[in-house]
Amino acid sequence: MLPSPATRIPSIGVFDSGVGGLTVLKALREQLPGVPLRYLADTAHAPYGDRSSEYIIDRSVKVAEHLHRVGAVMAVVACNTATAHAVQAMRERWPHWPVVGIEPGVKPAVAATRNGRIGVMATTATIASRRYEQLVAAHASDVELISQPCPGLVTLIERGDLRSAELGELVDRYCATLRAAGVDTVLLGCTHYPLIQARIQAALGDGVRLLNIEDAVARQARRVWEGFGLTPGGDAGIVLESTGDPAPLQHLAREALGWRDVTASRVAA
Repeated sequence: MLPSPATRIPSIGVFDSGVGGLTVLKALREQLPGVPLRYLADTAHAPYGDRSSEYIIDRSVKVAEHLHRVGAVMAVVACNTATAHAVQAMRERWPHWPVVGIEPGVKPAVAATRNGRIGVMATTATIASRRYEQLVAAHASDVELISQPCPGLVTLIERGDLRSAELGELVDRYCATLRAAGVDTVLLGCTHYPLIQARIQAALGDGVRLLNIEDAVARQARRVWEGFGLTPGGDAGIVLESTGDPAPLQHLAREALGWRDVTASRVAA
């Protein structure tokens, strides 16, 4: 159910384990320029990618509770890991609150490959999830798919130094496996990874096509928003919040996305 318009400006609530969902937030702003957006990074408990399913569900529900409480009329889960493990629990808790998730676009990757060899870069938890297993079984039976878990990558991206040598070494290591397998298409199965897309592309080589699905998620969110029949009004700005240190979130929003006037604050959730 929608929050009372007398007390809250309707907004879209977006969350991720950390800063990676900023790539989804950017796509949402492009699709819905007049709609207020509220983003919560659960950086105090990041990364989710190497956690248990029970932990991911618990944190996702607590973060969603915060967004629901402050007036978001819908939630966008800008995290592949949280989508794979926690979206169903969120929908069961709030059956009348739309929840839009994000997941690895295995089907588009299969359609894009030229040589039938596809790489997927994702967190350990995403690759181990039942949902990922279902996507691979449903869409990748006729191709060779190499799943590359990338432990540690999200942690380094969260630090905010996207040009660090340590980050480059880790990218090179994971991409070397995919290069050796001869893939021609690589799916970025974590919303953090597009923040370093140029580094990943350089490590894979120009002959490998990179895919991500932030735009598709934003289009789905727009369809849900338009279904409310709401007219955007008031402050159509962006609110950035973090359960941990808000500085990296603010830094990346300004440096990676060019949003020079945004600020981020710390909240408990």
